[in-house]
Amino acid sequence: MKSWWRERLSRRPWWMNALMFFCAFMALVYMPWDFLVKPVAADEEAWLGLLLRGWAAKLTEPLHWAIYAAGLYGFWHMRAWMWPWAAVYAAQVAIGMFLWSVLYVGGFRGWFSGVLAFAPFAAITLVLWNAREQFGRQRRSLRERYGEWALVTGASAGIGAEFARALAREGLSCVLTARREDRLRELAAELERQHHVSTRVVAADLADPTGAERVVDAVNDLPIAVFINNAGFGYAGRFDKQKTERLREMIEVNCVAPTVLASRLLPGMRERSRGAMIITGSISAHQPLPWHALYSATKVFDLHLGEALWAELRGTGVDVLVLEPGPTESEFRDVAGETREVGEPASNVVSLALERLGEQPSVIFGWFNWLRANSARLAPRSLVALIAQQVVLKQTPPEMR
Repeated sequence: MKSWWRERLSRRPWWMNALMFFCAFMALVYMPWDFLVKPVAADEEAWLGLLLRGWAAKLTEPLHWAIYAAGLYGFWHMRAWMWPWAAVYAAQVAIGMFLWSVLYVGGFRGWFSGVLAFAPFAAITLVLWNAREQFGRQRRSLRERYGEWALVTGASAGIGAEFARALAREGLSCVLTARREDRLRELAAELERQHHVSTRVVAADLADPTGAERVVDAVNDLPIAVFINNAGFGYAGRFDKQKTERLREMIEVNCVAPTVLASRLLPGMRERSRGAMIITGSISAHQPLPWHALYSATKVFDLHLGEALWAELRGTGVDVLVLEPGPTESEFRDVAGETREVGEPASNVVSLALERLGEQPSVIFGWFNWLRANSARLAPRSLVALIAQQVVLKQTPPEMR
């Protein structure tokens, strides 16, 4: 735990950590108490030096809370959007402190105390304004961070193909594997033409118990630096109507293959003291999904495997991330036998994964998906399962209900 805190705090200077903890106190302690406990008659809020009282103050407190919560999140993750907005907010506080003293204290004392109050917040504004490079720090390319070669499973379409394109833009040569060799060769030609990287096509069916080993044998001569475990599929329908062989294949692709591939590839990364592994999971890992029972169970496996490996490999130079998208533009629903639903562009999902790689063990794409996934922790498990059943049932073909 101590090493984790040291690593998290080392990402920013001490004064920025102090501001982060101040935002945490305001967002998690003071503002909730101010809004929920303090009587309306005693409530006061100041905005740009203007004092609001009673209900006028009470109704503006959620905005104050949102600002401090955004500050906590922005400092913790060192988000680029913190510049210039952190400095802008600090500037309005500095101006507000000066105006408040002049308006409500008055006279020489008001001007004098206003200047004294203005000075420290002006200094904070200045250092935040000058911290642009820290918030918008240019990261090294993935090739510089991890190495030359990447392996992408399920690369023939959707998220897998977008991962390959994103990695090639970063200068990584790509091993592309999936069942459909013609699509892989088309993608390989595109990557070589547009990004001048090397490629290797490995046609393999990971549903075959020998598929993962075949992929490993095909890359034994390459120092695989980035492993994207994207291959996976769903199978919609009532469990007793589903074909046993198809269920067995899902376990092979969604669980066995990532286990075998990770087991064979991670030792090399550890020896080189650098590397990365991304597992494409799903927000379905956060609740049981009737009519998609086995799929959600396999995604729990992927989530726990990835997060556990993230903890095991901390400090070794090998980063692990589980990407948890919601509905995404891909062939998933066609393969699963579900009705079509508008999804997020796969390129957006991939961009988030590569942005958060090396920062956290897992990431859920989209605020709505995050709320939906985490709200399941608060409700009774029976209720969560029944609500999920009604949602998934609408997407399941009648013949499979």
